[in-house]
Amino acid sequence: MTPKTSVPVPKNMKKSGSEIPGFSFSRLLLKWNRDQNRREMPWKGEKDPYKIWLSEIILQQTRVEQGWKYYNDFVRNFPTIHDLARASDEKVLKCWEGLGYYSRCRNLLATARFISSELSGHFPDQYEAILSLKGVGPYTAAAISSFAYNLPHAVVDGNVFRVLARVYGISQPSDSTAGKKYFTALAEKLLDQDQPGLYNQAIMDFGATICKPIAPLCTSCVFKKYCKAYQEDNIAAYPVKEKKIRVTKRNFYFLVLEYKGQIAIRQRMEKDIWQGLFEFPLLESSAAISDKALIRQAATHQWLHADSALIQSFSPWYKQQLTHQLINGQFVRIRLKKKPAVPGFLWLIKKELKRYAFPRLFREYLEAL
Repeated sequence: MTPKTSVPVPKNMKKSGSEIPGFSFSRLLLKWNRDQNRREMPWKGEKDPYKIWLSEIILQQTRVEQGWKYYNDFVRNFPTIHDLARASDEKVLKCWEGLGYYSRCRNLLATARFISSELSGHFPDQYEAILSLKGVGPYTAAAISSFAYNLPHAVVDGNVFRVLARVYGISQPSDSTAGKKYFTALAEKLLDQDQPGLYNQAIMDFGATICKPIAPLCTSCVFKKYCKAYQEDNIAAYPVKEKKIRVTKRNFYFLVLEYKGQIAIRQRMEKDIWQGLFEFPLLESSAAISDKALIRQAATHQWLHADSALIQSFSPWYKQQLTHQLINGQFVRIRLKKKPAVPGFLWLIKKELKRYAFPRLFREYLEAL
């Protein structure tokens, strides 16, 4: 397939675009896949575009080992796209609980409802139409179109960046705009036109199991004879990155307000992390907050009456690492003598909490509550 961009290919490649003299990248990759690849996943080899789409959305920003259970749960609870489309937001968010990046879940539900109502449940079968779906980018569209319909579109993700950068010794930063175009053009040139789905799965599996970010299995790699990074003994330098991710640290104090055996929760409606999930009333501070300041600030929000609230305990600090944020959360248990009338608060007994979807940060605390 001809790349959409006129990006030059590496100097050590022929103008045909797919060879370093002496070997065929795609042929060697597919031979490895046939002879050595033993990686198993429940969606591998799947041809149903709905299930492929589910797996790809779940695996965005998620390790395969973690996504496995969620995929099986979604397929069991929502076997067809109509089942997912008809489900309530609360049920779907509860199934997603713990995966993080909840905008993926909201996009998943919106797309399911669009396909169910506007396309009569028929998943699009062309790359551009798939790409137009909410929450679907070029990588996901390429994966669905190649796995379900055998269309010749190359996947380009972290695994592909890493494999190609090392084998061809590419110094273009993979996270720059020019670099992404460069890698995409190269990936399209290398793609096996007759077996694009098989090729795409193979290169992702190879990156995940052999050409790993840390401790790659270079001595058993089928490309070691040709790999520029291996020949230079400089594996760790690839892929080249232009930017360092800036991480914002946030401190959250979650107030576990208890009144006569009931605990207050509320739904996060702000356009911030965890939108649509449930939480305990939250105070955010860049510095430590004293007991008196906690009560005073909570009273300012009218979450409690300061003269009838008693702090019972502080939990250990829990951490959740997001892409651009590090969340430190502490749970403060407060017993109330008066029940505040706060719009939006739900007062529940402990066993009812499990019906609601909370951020992953809450999981360990709720289990011990």
